[in-house]
Amino acid sequence: MAQRIVRAKRRIERADVPYRVPTGHELPERIDAVLRVVALVFNESYLSTKPGEPLRVDLAEEAIRLGRELADLMPDEPEVIGLLALMLVQHARAGARFDERGDLVLLPHQDRSRWDRAAIDEGARLLESAMRRRSIGPYQLQAAINALHSQAPTFEQTDWAQIAALYGVLDTVDPSPVVAMNRAVAIGHADGPEDGLAALHDIDPDRLPGRHLFHAARGEFLARLDRPRDALEAFERALAHVGSDAERRHLEQRIADVAGRTG
Repeated sequence: MAQRIVRAKRRIERADVPYRVPTGHELPERIDAVLRVVALVFNESYLSTKPGEPLRVDLAEEAIRLGRELADLMPDEPEVIGLLALMLVQHARAGARFDERGDLVLLPHQDRSRWDRAAIDEGARLLESAMRRRSIGPYQLQAAINALHSQAPTFEQTDWAQIAALYGVLDTVDPSPVVAMNRAVAIGHADGPEDGLAALHDIDPDRLPGRHLFHAARGEFLARLDRPRDALEAFERALAHVGSDAERRHLEQRIADVAGRTG
């Protein structure tokens, strides 16, 4: 990254590009790129690729700080408010995502008393304010999905049908293999693992930036269908593509659990 920055600086010097702060009317056309960068910073914090540090609280807090600054500068941009709401409701669950050993704790098993309810409530208020402007974008839709997760009293009481419907809308607004996969997972929880597998069938895992998540989702559905050998194969495929230490340990544990059912 440092080398890329140095090369970029040299290209700017050679081209004699002047530094100029954008004027007010130029800000809206640049906001999409700015929001993408802030979202990428937050996503790296959410499941860090840095060895031994699965959760980068420093990056999450910096992304949220930048989100607040943008919201102060552009309070009438609903997607700016939507991204801030999304980061708040996601980061509110950070304290329950890993155990004392640094192992990943998935949503069904998280201690919801450790979630930051103040941050969840603030995110919900911001989201409501953004959506009143009736200009719905992908960050608002993602915030709405995460708000449903965060406001559910238990995992079993999650409104999966509504989450699947929101992913369907998101797939029309901002289609991507990641959105399609998340929608398939929601369908599997709303309508059953067979429907979830059917929805996954149409997705090419090689187009996913985190293809291990696709195989892990298949493994979970297959395990729920009492097909342990097929589930084991899916989890092993996921393990071959996993990036973070925390996810690797989780998949190894799932393989051990399922392997015990095949003998």
